[in-house]
Amino acid sequence: MTSHPEFSIIIPVYNEKDCLQEMYRRVSEVMSSTGKTWEMVIIDDGSRDGSTEQIRDLGKLDKRVKPVIFARNFGHQIAVTAGLDYSQGNAVVIIDADLQDPPEVILDLIARWREGYEVVYAIRAEREGESWFKTFTASFFYRLIQKITDVNIPLDTGDFRLMDRKVVNVLNSMHERHRFLRGMSAWVGFKSIGVKYKRAARFAGETKYPLKKMLLLALNAITGFSYFPLQLATYVGFTAAGISIIIIPIVIIMRIVGSQAFFGQASTLLAVLFLGGVQLICLGILGEYIGRIYDEVKGRPLYIVSEAPEKPSDQA
Repeated sequence: MTSHPEFSIIIPVYNEKDCLQEMYRRVSEVMSSTGKTWEMVIIDDGSRDGSTEQIRDLGKLDKRVKPVIFARNFGHQIAVTAGLDYSQGNAVVIIDADLQDPPEVILDLIARWREGYEVVYAIRAEREGESWFKTFTASFFYRLIQKITDVNIPLDTGDFRLMDRKVVNVLNSMHERHRFLRGMSAWVGFKSIGVKYKRAARFAGETKYPLKKMLLLALNAITGFSYFPLQLATYVGFTAAGISIIIIPIVIIMRIVGSQAFFGQASTLLAVLFLGGVQLICLGILGEYIGRIYDEVKGRPLYIVSEAPEKPSDQA
């Protein structure tokens, strides 16, 4: 049986042709300096800019590079999931291809892993080349998630992290479709620690996480790890009912004394619109959870590959 490499580097790629060569060079230098065996699992998430061909070429040039080519775009979190499925290393590092997360930080993650930590996550102490809006919304997102979810997700962390094989094996057994991997790796437990680093500007290209995708990721995080939206719907319902209970006797008394304040249809229309809006919001929240249940029960595969190495049959 072929022995497993010590390290697996998982790199999801979507339209990153201008970053791939530099990413490969820097990651290779860092991993070669460890003196240990390693592999690089590059997942092409339906790229359309020529990244696919570059990934194939890297696989031909270096046998340590394992291309996993998706049949279409499935999204960043699913691409990382595929990388975990195909990885064989005793320790697995997730890093993006845009070089905002410097590959040199991997050595710091490895050092903490060798101290006995099973999850070593990278904390963004500084952010270079990002707008104030991006910085503010990211900070707000991390703090909101920590407040309302049921797991302790470290602040200011992304998917850039190292995980021990035992952690990866647990994550590989979790097949939910709407994935939030940084939350999942916190939920499983294990001994963890953070390493601070300075996040760089993109090496080339543009962000693959615009506001729309960030909001979708936040929605997956909230619905995947918290019942807070459902509880919020209940709170709003009780509040609306409480307001109604208070207003009804006030209206009766004002009608008896002959006040003109509540005559006509305007007040009735406002009340109906308010209660109708509350009901639609609550239905929308329920719909989000029911829609996710529907996706799960269909049982479709998380992703489809058009070409990939043989998936490992056992994990050490």
